[in-house]
Amino acid sequence: MSRIGKKPIAIPKGVTVKIEGNTVAVQGPKGKLDTPLPAGIQVEQRDGHIVAIRQNDSQSAIHGLARALVNNAVEGVTKGWVRELEIVGIGYRAEMKGKGLVVFNLGYSHPIEYPLPSGVEAVVDPKQTRITLTGIDRQKVGQVAAEMRALRPPDPYKNKGVRYVGERLKKKVGKTGAK
Repeated sequence: MSRIGKKPIAIPKGVTVKIEGNTVAVQGPKGKLDTPLPAGIQVEQRDGHIVAIRQNDSQSAIHGLARALVNNAVEGVTKGWVRELEIVGIGYRAEMKGKGLVVFNLGYSHPIEYPLPSGVEAVVDPKQTRITLTGIDRQKVGQVAAEMRALRPPDPYKNKGVRYVGERLKKKVGKTGAK
């Protein structure tokens, strides 16, 4: 049995849930999200909770996934999702141009412009070395953070690059002299 899949999802105040076929529409104070469900998983609303039910044991692998997707949508429309990145390196920085464009200077010969997709907002701190991404869709916020990190991944030798806040890097030793 799926331990995660059996857990009920509490519906907070101010959140409405509509179940239409294999999609769950969640609306809350921060916005509205539609979550498609995998085949073979049903979602029911019972006395202030949402419960994921699978048809038979062949869907046990996606039972917990379906419940987690709906839970992420409920949490996104109430609290929202936040991902923070930090830029480490001399001369490496980021700045906002307008509302939906982040410009990175990451040691290349040109600045890199990253347009933000709808539903994701970014804030760059005054030192220009920390970016905070916020949004209601967890997958979209995580994808944008991963794409920004991929512009200059952390270097294991010099520890420079774009990384998640709190990410621990294993520093490697460089070349040693020939013997």
